Amino acid sequence: MKLTILFVISAFVINAQKYDSTFIKSIYNEALSKGDSYQSLRSLCKDIGARLSGSAEAAMAIEWGKKKMESYQFDAVYLQEIKVPHWERGTKESGWIRTQKGKLIKVNLLALGGSIGTNGLLEGELVLFNHVDDLKKAKKSSIEGKIVFINQAMNEKEINTFKAYGGCYTLRGNGAVEGAKMGAKAVLIRSVGMPLDKHPHTGSMHYEDSIQKIPAAALSTEDAEFLGQLLKNEKASFVLEMDCRSYEDATSYNVIGELKGSTFPNEIITFGGHLDSWDTGEGAHDDGAGIAHCLEALRLLKVLNYRPTHTLRLVLFMNEENGNKGGKTYAKWVKEKGEKHLAALESDRGGFSPRGFQCDGNEKFQTLLKSFAPTFAPYELSEFGKGYGGVDISPLKDEFPGIPLFGFVPDSQRYFDFHHAPSDVFESVNKRELELGAAAIASMIYLLDRHL
Repeated sequence: MKLTILFVISAFVINAQKYDSTFIKSIYNEALSKGDSYQSLRSLCKDIGARLSGSAEAAMAIEWGKKKMESYQFDAVYLQEIKVPHWERGTKESGWIRTQKGKLIKVNLLALGGSIGTNGLLEGELVLFNHVDDLKKAKKSSIEGKIVFINQAMNEKEINTFKAYGGCYTLRGNGAVEGAKMGAKAVLIRSVGMPLDKHPHTGSMHYEDSIQKIPAAALSTEDAEFLGQLLKNEKASFVLEMDCRSYEDATSYNVIGELKGSTFPNEIITFGGHLDSWDTGEGAHDDGAGIAHCLEALRLLKVLNYRPTHTLRLVLFMNEENGNKGGKTYAKWVKEKGEKHLAALESDRGGFSPRGFQCDGNEKFQTLLKSFAPTFAPYELSEFGKGYGGVDISPLKDEFPGIPLFGFVPDSQRYFDFHHAPSDVFESVNKRELELGAAAIASMIYLLDRHL
C-alpha cells in the first residue's frame, strides 16, 4: 500500500515537472520570437526619458505605464495615489579644481540627490580622505571651513558587484553628515561606480535635522583619481556651483495591473520594478529594464492563455530612488484592504543576462526556490539561494511577517558602469538579454502561482 502511494506521488511530481517544463518553453519561445520588452524599454527611455519623482517626466511615465497595461488588456488596470519627495537639480552643476599655482581644471560632477545648493559660487581648500571612516577619525580643526573630498573606491576584488556597492553606500548616504559634523563647508565624493570614466554617478543622500546641511556632489571616477593624486603632492582648492533645491511633496501614483486568480482571487502574488529613475541618463538599467521585464512577464502569461490560481499583481512602483514612498504606501494599503499576500518578486538589478533568483524567506521557501533549479537549467540559470528581494517590496515584510520576497538576479559585472549615471541609456541594454530576463521572470511567477 505504501509503495503504491509513493508511486502515485512520484508519478504526479514527474508529470507536474513535465507540464511546467513544457509551459516554460512556450514562455521563452514567445519572449524571444514575438516579445515586446525591448520596444517597451525603447519607448520608456526615448518617449518619456529620465523620471525623477515629482517631475513632469514621472507624471508622463505613469500615463505611459497605464496605457501600456490597458493595451495588453489585463483584467484590471488602475492607479494608487501616493505622495513623493520633489527635489530638482536645477541649473547644471559646475566644478573646478584650483591648483596651488592658480590653474583651473574643470571636472565632471553631479549633485547627490537631496543635496542643498551652494547659493552661488562656493570655494574652499580641499582636504583628502580615502575612506569615510578616516573622515570620522580626523581632527575637527583640520577640516573646519574646508571642502572634504572622500576618494573611496568600490572594492574591485568583490566578484558580486552589489557587495562592493553595499560597502560604499555610507560614503554617499552619510558623507555630508559626517563632513558637517567636522565643520566642512561641502563634501565631494568619488562616484560609486566600477569603471574609470568621465561619467559621474548620482544617488540619494540624507541630512540630519540636528546637523547643519552642506552641499554634496560626486565626481566622476576619472576626475576623482586625478584629484586624489594631485592632493598627494600639493594643496588645492575647489570651486563649486549647484542650484538644486527641494519642494513640498508631490502627488504621484503607483501603476497597477492584474490577472485575477481563478481559484483564490484574494490571494496575491505581487511583482514589479520601479518606474522612477534619477534625472540623468534615461534610467534604462535602473529600472527601465525591470519595468520592461515585468510588463512583458504578465503579457506573456496572458498571451499564452494562462489562468492563474492566485491573483498576479504587477506594480510599477514610484519613488524607489529617494524615499520608497511607492513601496511603503503600497504595503500599508494592501494590509488595510485585508488582502492575503503569498509572495512578492522584484526586478531592479539591470537588464543583463539572467543568472537566477534569490529568496528572502524562511527555509520552506528557500527549499521551494531550489526545487525550481532543474526546470530553469536548460535556460542557463543556476543561482537559487538566500538573498535579497528588493527595495520596493521590502515594506511588505513589515505588514505580512514571514512573506517570502524574491529578487531577480542578472549578471552583475557591468551594472555599476551605468548605475545612476548619464551612460544609463537605452543603447546600453542588449535586446536578447532583456528578453531572456522577461522570460525568466514570467516563468518564476508561473511557478510560484503553481506551487505556493
